[in-house]
Amino acid sequence: MSNTIQVTDADFEATVLNSDRPVVVDFWAEWCGPCKQIGPALEELASDLDGKVTIVKINIDDNPNVPVKYGIRSIPTLMMFKGGEVASTQIGATSKGKLAEWIESGV
Repeated sequence: MSNTIQVTDADFEATVLNSDRPVVVDFWAEWCGPCKQIGPALEELASDLDGKVTIVKINIDDNPNVPVKYGIRSIPTLMMFKGGEVASTQIGATSKGKLAEWIESGV
């Protein structure tokens, strides 16, 4: 079972911007090796941090509007949203420990 939530251009505002808790958005694509590399770590962190933060994924190939709006130029890019605003950004693949540190420092 997936712990991360798939979002689209259509439900991004409702799921991410209107959330009452911090949301980490993983901008990714099927062809992106580093995106696939961090995928399992994000799944584990979504489970570990359930209740503190929501982790969502948006496929940039299927949903071009949101990535353009936020100026996504390379993937994976992770953005933490709080109160509908970008609070922090992490670009590139890194270890589960570093991802956990980054997320926990923002929640």
